[in-house]
Amino acid sequence: MCPDHTEPAPPGRRRFLSGVITTIQAAIGATLAFVLGGAVVSPALGTRRTSWWPAGALDALPDNEPTPVTIRVTREDGYSQVVDRQVVFLIKSGDSQITALSSTCTHLGCRVSWDAKAETLKCPCHGGVFDRTGAVKAGPPPAPLARLSTKLEGDQVLVEL
Repeated sequence: MCPDHTEPAPPGRRRFLSGVITTIQAAIGATLAFVLGGAVVSPALGTRRTSWWPAGALDALPDNEPTPVTIRVTREDGYSQVVDRQVVFLIKSGDSQITALSSTCTHLGCRVSWDAKAETLKCPCHGGVFDRTGAVKAGPPPAPLARLSTKLEGDQVLVEL
């Protein structure tokens, strides 16, 4: 044998180190794919949670006059419960026909209020005016007030939010 000649490392050792590196890379790749894939796919697989919330008694609503009602919506926020208050207008027409309108102006999101003298819903921010059905009568709002689904359970009016 020549003194310059060195023996190559045994193939088992190289194969083992190559396998360890490949396994580590595969684990990192799988973890990234799981995290990023979950972030991309989860909104599409999630269901929108809508609920019916009690808004008031049918007998307490006057005929053909928008009545503001505050609905307390509770939702989970981490480990605590948050209570959101949403104001809607309930309009009773006939014996059991109920329409619910959002109180949020479609212009910039201000809260509208019922003006009984003028028989209109008015936005105090920029002069938006809506009729009792939520249609725009004057001002800058680009669309009518949003209509919300309603249903009756006995004498109770429920609104879907």
